Amino acid sequence: MPVVWLIDAYRAGERGQVHALVEALGWPSETKMLGYRSHVVLPHVLGQSTLRGISAESAALLRPPWPDLVISSGVRNEPVCRWIRAQSGGRTRYVHVGRPWAPLSSFDLVITTPQYRVPPASNVLNNVLTLHSVSTEHLAQARQEWESTFAALPRPRFAVMVGGDSGPFTLGPKAADRLGRETSQLARAHGGSLLVSTSARTRPEAIDALEAAIAAPSYFHRWRASGPANPYMGMLAWADRLIVTGDSIAMLSEACATGKPVTMFDLGGMRDPQDESERDIRLGGTLYAVLQRWFWQRLSRDITLVHRQLRAAGYAAWMEEIPASARVPAETDVQRAVAAVHKLFGQF
Repeated sequence: MPVVWLIDAYRAGERGQVHALVEALGWPSETKMLGYRSHVVLPHVLGQSTLRGISAESAALLRPPWPDLVISSGVRNEPVCRWIRAQSGGRTRYVHVGRPWAPLSSFDLVITTPQYRVPPASNVLNNVLTLHSVSTEHLAQARQEWESTFAALPRPRFAVMVGGDSGPFTLGPKAADRLGRETSQLARAHGGSLLVSTSARTRPEAIDALEAAIAAPSYFHRWRASGPANPYMGMLAWADRLIVTGDSIAMLSEACATGKPVTMFDLGGMRDPQDESERDIRLGGTLYAVLQRWFWQRLSRDITLVHRQLRAAGYAAWMEEIPASARVPAETDVQRAVAAVHKLFGQF
């Protein structure tokens, strides 16, 4: 059975994806947490195979015997993974998850999603959604764990999953207030309740505006790094319908995996860049929109491509649309990723 090294991702969304893939493979694995030399950028800018971008302590963790497979994500990990493969004499396979920065020929397999606009290639798997650990077993466990918290809330229960700023899109007080009002109206119209969860990316002022706007029976979770147990998985398990802010492809992926109707919330401009309706404005978002329109596409990502594919496939709808019927594909993106990795080792 192949031995795996997980060179851990340094961003939460990517970390969840690589861990989900390693878990789904079920092969013997070892996780390597690296420290980076932030001032050293040439190795990943130039597509090198080197350890110069990580600390000496981290480099000391990378010693033979070399693994059969190395899995990672993030531009700073690319030179490290290539170095490991070179040290093994080319025997180690390198699987990269998310956006690839080096030429595609430098990877054995790239598992990616539409927002990165990676061109088709024999070593590229373009999934619709990101990898995740949501499964029937995990949902059943969460349902049991959170029964005393959510069971008494009136049905239907609408889970509201809240992200934050993303590229040109801003989740500020205006969008949060609108989200609170629209979801409350929906819950009241059906005699139901809201299960609301903010996240690490949700700004405090947006959380305050959202909570103030909610006028329906609800459970409200304010995300805190060191707070109480996170009810996120419990909300996925207990909800009858899921509403996800359109900025978070990871949360959309997890919502779609539940097999329940999924609704996307437009922060403003997600469907029509020329939409003049009132929205939150931030300088970073404005500059990103300029970058996305006028500069090299590799420097930006376009999450609206994911929205379009989800609607076209019938997996999700926008707030004012008739909810898409609950649908889970016959072969999930995680299963497709596992099959692609197996193929690297001649297993089908």
